[in-house]
Amino acid sequence: MSGAKFHAIMLGPQRFTPTVGEVVARFHCRGPVAVVTAGWQEREPEDEELREAIGLPAVNLRLHARAEAVFAAHPELFQSHRERQDRLRQLQHLYRRRLRYAMDAVRELQGLVERPPLGMSVSRLQDEVRAALAAVCDLDRRHQAQVAEVLKAHRDARAIADTPELARHQNEVKQLIEQSDVVAIAGGHVASLLNRLRLFEVARALPGRHLLAWSAGAMVLGEEIVLFHDCPPQGQGDAEILGAGLGVLPNVLALPHASRRLLLDDRERVDRFARRFAPKKCIALDPGGEVAFVSSGAGPWELAEVRAPVLQEGGICN
Repeated sequence: MSGAKFHAIMLGPQRFTPTVGEVVARFHCRGPVAVVTAGWQEREPEDEELREAIGLPAVNLRLHARAEAVFAAHPELFQSHRERQDRLRQLQHLYRRRLRYAMDAVRELQGLVERPPLGMSVSRLQDEVRAALAAVCDLDRRHQAQVAEVLKAHRDARAIADTPELARHQNEVKQLIEQSDVVAIAGGHVASLLNRLRLFEVARALPGRHLLAWSAGAMVLGEEIVLFHDCPPQGQGDAEILGAGLGVLPNVLALPHASRRLLLDDRERVDRFARRFAPKKCIALDPGGEVAFVSSGAGPWELAEVRAPVLQEGGICN
């Protein structure tokens, strides 16, 4: 529709304090809503509570089940997918090991700023902190480029394969989205969700629809995906790049359950996080939080409003 305005909203987690129905009501549409629960993996069909919360007719795109059907019909595609995932796991393992030492250098230098040794000036130490953080960012970019190379090689191989079952499901998913007013992407396992969205080329069908996403769903729509937990069970945690997201919603980094997973009252940690991922807005998406985007339907999404705390340089989160 000419002149129509579409809305995309990243929401805080929905499991215990669902707000998705209230947000859908703002769109003043009758549905249907195309629902993605592929991140729930085998529990994908268990969407009764979500349907009830949405309050409009809904159709589950069943991306996880569709992927299983495609892999069963095309074993060579499944083998290629498994080899790709093995390669990505190897890259992540090596990157994580290098990242640990690079972040240790940042932390150690940052700790010297309060009590400069050997008569050093604070400004000199701050320069070293910036240089150490720049080295971390270089490592992030290198890892992301390596991941992109693996994904491109897999796409190129798939493009020349004869996969009629995949083409059929891609077309069905596209038609279901085109028949819907809203697309709602739930959370769950972030890598599984991202892989299914890519496999069925969901991003291509999103223009001209209202869009809702939360938890892992919000993460995958950004330009890059960052895994984060300051205090994981296995010990010290450093945020790490998983790879590029779908790139649908620009200029933000969604951090679901931030108050549970990040030490937001630790100014040094917050400062490091914000500076490392600048210029993106690092948004603490806790329950009740929202980040709104608008689009004409033909053009890109533009950030319109942030109703959630943002991690900022200097260590403030507000």
